Amino acid sequence: VELREGVAFGNHITYKDGKVEGIEGYHKQDSINLALNSIDNGGQALIFVESRRRAESTARATGSALTKRLSKREQTELHRISAEISSHGEKTRLTDDLAESVAKGSAFHHAGLNRDHRRIIETAFKQGYIKILCATPTLAAGVNLPARTVVIGNYKRFMAGYGMQPIKVMEYKQMSGRAGRPQYDKEGTALLIASSEDEQDYLMEDYILSNPERIDSRLAQESALRGHTLAAIASDYAHSENSLLDFFGSTFYGYNYPTAGIKLILGSILRYLSREGMIEYDGDNLKATDFGRRVSELYIDPLTAVVLRDGLKRGALDVTDFTWLHLICHTPDMRPILRPRRNDMELVENYLEDHRDEISYQMSEGYDYIDYEEALGEVKTAMVLEAWINEVSENDLLERYNVQPGDRYSAVTNGEWLLYSAHELADTLGMPEPRRQLVELRSRVKHGVSKKLLPLVRLKGIGRVRAQILFNSGYTTHAKLKRADLRQLTALPLIGPRLAKAIKEQVGGLVDEQEWKRLDSITAEQSSLTSFFEEEPEEEAEEEQREDYI
Repeated sequence: VELREGVAFGNHITYKDGKVEGIEGYHKQDSINLALNSIDNGGQALIFVESRRRAESTARATGSALTKRLSKREQTELHRISAEISSHGEKTRLTDDLAESVAKGSAFHHAGLNRDHRRIIETAFKQGYIKILCATPTLAAGVNLPARTVVIGNYKRFMAGYGMQPIKVMEYKQMSGRAGRPQYDKEGTALLIASSEDEQDYLMEDYILSNPERIDSRLAQESALRGHTLAAIASDYAHSENSLLDFFGSTFYGYNYPTAGIKLILGSILRYLSREGMIEYDGDNLKATDFGRRVSELYIDPLTAVVLRDGLKRGALDVTDFTWLHLICHTPDMRPILRPRRNDMELVENYLEDHRDEISYQMSEGYDYIDYEEALGEVKTAMVLEAWINEVSENDLLERYNVQPGDRYSAVTNGEWLLYSAHELADTLGMPEPRRQLVELRSRVKHGVSKKLLPLVRLKGIGRVRAQILFNSGYTTHAKLKRADLRQLTALPLIGPRLAKAIKEQVGGLVDEQEWKRLDSITAEQSSLTSFFEEEPEEEAEEEQREDYI
């Protein structure tokens, strides 16, 4: 697909080849106006913006302008997709905002959404029902989701400590590369937005006519090089500093950096690994210790392993769940952390003061502002994980800590992995007491439940919401589930006959096949009737819209 790149200024677009094209003025917001012009020409549009909040507000504003451009069939399908979004996951303000936008033909997409909602949005956009998608740049890097027109709403991004800074040319090229749908479009259009003629010239010269920056190897990051160095030794791939130099010299990293520089960095890493007991020297030969080999097998940064090991050995004055949650949040592998915002800064600071005795390392009093903010971010992330295992709802996490479902999911996934790593290191180091605590805590983090619900979530098909329903209905143990009446179990919300049967079979209960088939048949009939009656209001709404149109 041929790519047309241009800069919009006022009511016209200047393209890379010098051609100038006029545009209609449908909306006062430039990015939305460009997207609407694309819709009128039969295409879809992606609007890239600088923040999640801007993605959400742009989607809301876009939806209001799209309504008259949707057919009756599209409106019906969009309402179905909106209902599907509302039915997936726990209900939050973010879910409501997304469902409302989708019903009008627009949507937002960012890392704060849960996986199911992102999947639904991506599918609906590919199918052509969502006309305009407002997204953060993460979409450009991770998802193949092309549109006829890509609008870069802002070429600047916020950088902590530096304010708003221009993006790299590579990031612009990544976003503009989403323009044009193979097999559907002969050409795609990527547009930047200028607010003056000088800025128009700047964007043309520095982005559209520029080449991307040089690509660097990820091994240039010391954390990656630490892990790969240990892995090469632990797997018996390299046995000396010279063989490590030969190995790294044959990589893309070695191609880009001088051997002398690599040797200097590698020497520093080897001294660190030796000092921390992960490798041993036998003359010029290198060998991994049991501790170093296990660290490599866990795929964690050696620095993370040192933080975990020292924290496990040191413990805290008052060892609680928060002790271990904060310990994993203090590791470099628990990134990105959930940084405190102005509205919850005081909450996090007060929590830190009240729980200092539960922290496994000595927090310095001489922090500069950036270090202090980082420390509070680790505390906040541990607070969110603690709230999660105490069954705080997704919506309350959003309202209390401004943590969106996607952020919570990342924290939980990383937390579960690091708790497992801490457990395995405790086993390697011969520390039985922390191991017992970490096994239970890992399971609670994975499922987001208190101790009392652990027996229930270990059943196949039972997550935190269904476990809460079962527990609140009196089915608190496997023994009670085993004695439960199948009809009463089936009648519980989100259970139904098939899951009820699976539960009974898992706990060793008896299931009357005739009774189960009868309940399954009744449930299927009720589901069919519900679907029929739910469709009627949509048909009536369509009829009302038709009359209004006439």
